[in-house]
Amino acid sequence: MSRPLPFDPIARAAQLWEARIGPSETMAAVTGIMRVQQIIQSAVDGALKPHGLTFARYEALVLLTFARASHLPMRVMGERLQLHPTSVTNIVDRLEKDGLVKRVPHPTDRRTTLVEITDDGRARREEATKAVTEIDFGLTGLTGKQTEQLTDLLTKVRKATGDFTE
Repeated sequence: MSRPLPFDPIARAAQLWEARIGPSETMAAVTGIMRVQQIIQSAVDGALKPHGLTFARYEALVLLTFARASHLPMRVMGERLQLHPTSVTNIVDRLEKDGLVKRVPHPTDRRTTLVEITDDGRARREEATKAVTEIDFGLTGLTGKQTEQLTDLLTKVRKATGDFTE
């Protein structure tokens, strides 16, 4: 977007919704979340692009870095990243093509393939992490306390929809 609007279009839409349809709180909240997602996605994509990564590939590298043995079965990666197996395969294919991960056979289960982060993958993850943390992952305008509150609220929605059971 080239220049800011002189009014909040979501607030304006909420007023019209209220007048013509009914209560607008949920519509305004969801529309605001969707717009903020666009803003964050654009900022994160911009920070990761110079490192040859998308957010999904970056998340996979972070996940592998967090793994005790620096490798995980693809099925576990899919569960933890909450992605369909086909998406995990595509992510791993791209990371492997770039030399950031490698597929290795599971030592005790021939049916399982492990994905292991390489030294280049660790270095790229570290560089990319600096880039996204420098921009606060695109989430600007909030205090630390407000960010915690936002996380708590979004976690409640995720839990209520069955994202996790904890």
